[in-house]
Amino acid sequence: MLGEDPFANRRLKRRVGFCPQQDALYDDMSAFDIVQLLLRLSGFDGSEAAERATTALKRVNLAESMHRKAGGYSKGMRQRTKLAQAIAHEPELLVLDEPLTGLDPIGRRDLINLLRDLGEEGKSILISSHVLHEVESLTENILLLHRGRLLAQGTVTEVRRLLSKHPSRIELSAKRPRELARELFAYDEVLSVRLGSTDTNGGRIDLETSDAAQFFRRLTGVAAQGGYGIESLASADASLEAIFDYLVT
Repeated sequence: MLGEDPFANRRLKRRVGFCPQQDALYDDMSAFDIVQLLLRLSGFDGSEAAERATTALKRVNLAESMHRKAGGYSKGMRQRTKLAQAIAHEPELLVLDEPLTGLDPIGRRDLINLLRDLGEEGKSILISSHVLHEVESLTENILLLHRGRLLAQGTVTEVRRLLSKHPSRIELSAKRPRELARELFAYDEVLSVRLGSTDTNGGRIDLETSDAAQFFRRLTGVAAQGGYGIESLASADASLEAIFDYLVT
């Protein structure tokens, strides 16, 4: 870790920040007292520990409540406290286990922005999460683990491309869906085409392709012609969650 053996290495621990999934705060202490105490245990003197605790709690938007006892905190506030102690000593590496747990939508947005800021500052961040769509919003670099085994590594696009035995599913909507479906079905890489709901304003097409990249290149030319009125396009199974399902089934 960071070029060193992590076992029984106290010096290395000063370079690492950890936010556990488990909630283990001292309820009779405030967020400020908790973060300051952990900094003192890490070797900082009183004044620097207080300054760092205040700065970290401000970064996680807990400044107004940092002197209240943690026993009265909401789940989101408790999560912010754990995040504050993980970053207070300005570690080079952050290890975060389910960091978005308990946060409301605004809190999740704020944390995602904070993690992006930390990344731009040069921090390395390792996030463990089962909420896969949130992982996609944070990073392109993923590792998929199942029962302790590494299933895949890379960007979502790279991993999806490796799953060649699973055709890519594409969803389109167009003003002239039947005519578009007939043209698309003539492509060699298109394995199946199915018309979805249709009305006077258009309809949906669901298709499977063995080569999504080739299909999208062809579709660009079709869309440029403008004759079919293509209105929307989506990859139905290119999400991280869909890829994980493919890998474990």
